[in-house]
Amino acid sequence: MAIDFQQLYKQVKQFGETANQREMELQTRRELASELLQQHATDLDGLRERVERVVRSIDPSLRCALPQLEPLDAHFPPPSLPAQATLLAADGSQISPDRHAEVDYYLINVGAIQMRLGLSDPPQTITECNLYDSQTNSPTGVITEAVLALQRDLREREMLARIAAQAAPPVVTFTDGPMELWGAKESEGEAAAEYQDSLRKYLEVLRQLNEMRVITAGYVDKPSANLVVRLLEVALLPESALPDIRKKHPLQGVTDLGLYRGLLPEGERSAVFKIQSQSAKNYPGELALHFFYLNLGRPGHPWLARVEIPAWVAHDDGMLNSLHAALIEQCRLMGNRPYPYLLHRAHEVALVSLQEKEQVTQMIIMELRRRGLPVGEKSYKQASKDLPGRTGYKKK
Repeated sequence: MAIDFQQLYKQVKQFGETANQREMELQTRRELASELLQQHATDLDGLRERVERVVRSIDPSLRCALPQLEPLDAHFPPPSLPAQATLLAADGSQISPDRHAEVDYYLINVGAIQMRLGLSDPPQTITECNLYDSQTNSPTGVITEAVLALQRDLREREMLARIAAQAAPPVVTFTDGPMELWGAKESEGEAAAEYQDSLRKYLEVLRQLNEMRVITAGYVDKPSANLVVRLLEVALLPESALPDIRKKHPLQGVTDLGLYRGLLPEGERSAVFKIQSQSAKNYPGELALHFFYLNLGRPGHPWLARVEIPAWVAHDDGMLNSLHAALIEQCRLMGNRPYPYLLHRAHEVALVSLQEKEQVTQMIIMELRRRGLPVGEKSYKQASKDLPGRTGYKKK
């Protein structure tokens, strides 16, 4: 037995004994955050000025919400669904490089699904699979998980742009997760160059979507961010404390989800905010990233998602309403566990199973041997794990 449950039981009891006090302290902070939201709800110019001053003079890496035209506590009912529209969703999966395997490769599989509102046509699925040699597809010869995620996210957006170009407008697209391209942006050398190259290609995709007037969004389920809460902390801190703002978190533990859970009725969205972050400079003009919160739950059981959108969607009421209505309708299709149906289907289409991974590996091995090329051996560590009866869960 790997875990000493008798020892763990004592720690679980201690965890439970302190949970009540932690919850009381957190509830006090939540109440303060709610009061601050109401207090500063219409002080949009003042909040923007203070955030911009902190970024300019104190902490350029500050990450928080930046209010736009709507009060902080505003909420908007679901609009009518468009009579006709094309809905697109894409998701990606991968086989990661494995130094313990016989061959060194990785694979990115992207699945997309398309459906038309107002028509009885069945949804169409599209898949795109790309196989890569790990040694030759990176300047360093090493593909990290961050770089792999970067390439996968880029492939998803590129695929959506290609399909959208052939689709009947208006077109609404979803991807799972934030719209901001994440990756090795803080790295140096080749990793940083890889990020910059992917970012350049991603921004070009966004420009194409903008030119086509595609309504595009990133859907974040059960968000844990504190973007609005961090804005309220900036408003709460006295001037004398602002120079030390990186270490000041008077609302620590409070999330935007906790803040808005009681403010948004079912089906309603929050105000739209701009994302203030160090990477905001990478998304200029119509590409600037914004977000809002959306309650997709049912009475007595709210369920909030964060929806990220570019400026061209945020600034167009018609696009914003179409997106809002489409997400409500998509999530209703999933019943009591709301999540956009097309994103769920895109995930199913893209998912690479363990059995498929083994099949791909064997296909590569057979092709190399057919050509008389050398094939490596599985590491002895992995071979031991693969012995019959070995069932332990352990990171490689």
